Amino acid sequence: MNKSELVREMAEATNLTIKSTEAALDALINSITQVLSQEDKLTLVGFGTFEISKRAARVGRNPKTGETIDIPAATTPKFKPGKSLKEAVAKV
Repeated sequence: MNKSELVREMAEATNLTIKSTEAALDALINSITQVLSQEDKLTLVGFGTFEISKRAARVGRNPKTGETIDIPAATTPKFKPGKSLKEAVAKV
């Protein structure tokens, strides 16, 4: 499923227009992005938690050549599913 299919499905479920549904979805995505960019976390009870994960710099190895390489520190988004989401997916 892509974004336009999700918007169409959400619009049908809420009886909203596609345009207003897309605006709401964009606002949700922007809000999550803003919270994570401030190094905060967002918990949606039953759905899951969005947070950031920091990885320290380290030395790795190129699996093809065996050469050592420096891997820089990184900050990445992370999602931990909630109980309700886990249960819904387990039924599939």
